[in-house]
Amino acid sequence: MPETKTAIVILSDPAPGTEESVGRVLNALATAWDYGRHGEALVLFQGAGTRWPEQLQDTAHPAHAVYQAVREKVAVVASGGCSIAFGAQDSVAAAGIETVSSNRAPGTPGVASLRELTDQGYRVLTF
Repeated sequence: MPETKTAIVILSDPAPGTEESVGRVLNALATAWDYGRHGEALVLFQGAGTRWPEQLQDTAHPAHAVYQAVREKVAVVASGGCSIAFGAQDSVAAAGIETVSSNRAPGTPGVASLRELTDQGYRVLTF
């Protein structure tokens, strides 16, 4: 069976105190970890999801351990324009996460391109 390439896009907002947002990021990261063990995987924080890296650095966060495991095996990037729009540019940089901004949509400084991912053979899953 050929190796799969999967991009996991995290769009959810880590609004404090909501189980739904924690559930989404936990499932996204667990999915990335699973696909990363059996092929090539990429995690993309996009939209309000660019706020997650700061939260996930906290060792007390329920998704911290899986986030660290994913970072060891899977490429993790963030949308550059989204990190600016959602006030996460500094925390994304502090987490050592590369930003991508190849989709120069009008009115943006450039956001991540899902078209490029699909052109490179990635299947795209959103959380």
